[in-house]
Amino acid sequence: MVDLSITVDGIRFPNPFLLGSGPPGTNGKVIQRSFELGWGGVVCKTISLDNDKVHNTAPRYGKLKSHANSKEVIGFQNIELISDRPFELWLSELAECKAAYPEHVLIASIMEEMNKDRWQEITCRVQDTRVDALELNLSCPHGLPERAMGAAMGQDPEIVSEVTGWVNEVARIPVWAKMTPNITDITQPSLAAVNAGADGLAAINTILCVIGINLDTLRPMPTVEGHSVPGGYSGPAVRPIALRQVMEIARACPNASVSGMGGIECAEDAIQFMLVGAHTVQICTGAMLKGYEMITELKEGLAAFLERHSFASVADIIGQSLPYFTTHADLVERQRAARRAKAGQSGRDEMWSGDIAGETNSLVTE
Repeated sequence: MVDLSITVDGIRFPNPFLLGSGPPGTNGKVIQRSFELGWGGVVCKTISLDNDKVHNTAPRYGKLKSHANSKEVIGFQNIELISDRPFELWLSELAECKAAYPEHVLIASIMEEMNKDRWQEITCRVQDTRVDALELNLSCPHGLPERAMGAAMGQDPEIVSEVTGWVNEVARIPVWAKMTPNITDITQPSLAAVNAGADGLAAINTILCVIGINLDTLRPMPTVEGHSVPGGYSGPAVRPIALRQVMEIARACPNASVSGMGGIECAEDAIQFMLVGAHTVQICTGAMLKGYEMITELKEGLAAFLERHSFASVADIIGQSLPYFTTHADLVERQRAARRAKAGQSGRDEMWSGDIAGETNSLVTE
């Protein structure tokens, strides 16, 4: 039996598959159920000190199909905010989850306004529940940026550095900073977080989008009382973008752990993220669309891959594909060198063939 465990930032994960922050980790009951199903860890839905400021709408999800009559979902939009459940209730449920499943990994996703006291208060109170790590949500793309939270923080490396520093002044457990893809260069806030003390980086959060316009009503979707807002885009369509940004983070921050996510629906998807530098992977939309039971296929697929390539452990595949990313100029030079080598070999083959032909003719004429 292949060992799928991996130790990251001093935390032993039974396997590298985590439920990402969002609806799959919306309360203690579903978190405990996820542990029972075999997930390597859970990142709870993002929490803040004051839930009274959080007001979700319905509907708040939209699906992009491959074509009009298809059931295949290639993209998924949400305009859901962070948890609207009371902070005190969350503290109780997080503590209950760790008491009931002390060997399972529980990571708390936290978010606050640009206020040192609030960030340090939520850090201290949440880590007292004995969760294993903290994930700083510096990347929610919709709703909360108007309060200078989420992506509004994550798009500014100076703010990322300041907030991460505040948290690390009081944190006793590993800290991951979750990065926004809605930025030109994701490595800049990533480096800022690591330099300020973050142990790891999580990427990517959702991509700000408009999933579509209803051609009958002319209203944007998802439609709430005839109106909408741009929301977070996830699902298979974002995977190529997520892979690129995880690769860039892994190369820019080689000493930080990386938790990769974005459009993962099967073991093959997840393995690609690990090959470009992710130590763990997170699945959110995939679990919403396919069910939490998908963890069985994920583990079986990873085990089969390790056996097929004779890898001894999950850690052995992390970053295996990174050395093969280069510059376009280098690609051109490599191709030129390959063509020259091929032409030279072809010339040598022709000369050798000619020599043999000449010797044969000489023997015949004699």
